[in-house]
Amino acid sequence: MILIADCGSTKIDWCLLNGKEKVAQIFTTGMNALMLTQEEMTQRIHDELMPHIVSYKVDEIYYYGAGIISDEIKNNVVNALKANITTATKVEVASDLLAAARALCGHEPGIACIMGTGSNSCYYDGENVVDNVSPLGFILGDEGSGAVLGKLLVGDVLKKQLPEDICQKFLEEYDTDRTKIITAVYRQPAANRYLAKFAPFLQKYADVPEIHDLVLRSFTAFFKRNVANYPNYQNLPCNFVGSIAHYQKAVLVEAAQALGITIGHIIQTPMEGLIKFHAN
Repeated sequence: MILIADCGSTKIDWCLLNGKEKVAQIFTTGMNALMLTQEEMTQRIHDELMPHIVSYKVDEIYYYGAGIISDEIKNNVVNALKANITTATKVEVASDLLAAARALCGHEPGIACIMGTGSNSCYYDGENVVDNVSPLGFILGDEGSGAVLGKLLVGDVLKKQLPEDICQKFLEEYDTDRTKIITAVYRQPAANRYLAKFAPFLQKYADVPEIHDLVLRSFTAFFKRNVANYPNYQNLPCNFVGSIAHYQKAVLVEAAQALGITIGHIIQTPMEGLIKFHAN
């Protein structure tokens, strides 16, 4: 059997395959391998995943995850998986960017992008990620991501750059105020996830001109600061995976068309594409 993991900072989507048949799908707490020790990952897999798959014999594992930026981190994940799943004879650990590329492009070349809590992009030649503009995280980059959209929204609310009724609705709907927001952003962990949780507000009030402009500007920045750095980007399909791209598809297409960029596939999660890739 094959076990596929699509791991983000918020959640992990695990899928167990027997040939092309989906045997089980499990969701557990997210893991960023850059921020967790090998021991912490081992324990989390033991506690949250193993009770669901202990009766199955897993032969191969394909783990795609956030924070896989070095061989050392990759080996930590491999060891954490092997410590729990001792039957696996093949364990492949790769970045969530390769997951996006395989899910979106299969074996065809193209530009693959992630636009969820964070954002990222790459040029994929049909087999490998051959070029990547560093996303830099939500403080220095991550244009178009849920975290950055949330950051821009919160800033505009607190600085009264949006219509007064929209500012008031935001504070009421999230039962928050300036002090709570600043405390969460500057004094609590995972500020990126905290800010990203406000992204649905932007979709709910998408018809407000100031909200539309905020999202459009951030998506335009994503294309200009990331996609436009890849050679021949205007002649390749630009594909997206992630909740932000999925729910804000219309504005994403609007930003792309203004820059002469062709949008390819837009999917909410990579798992179905990964199942197709590995089942074949």
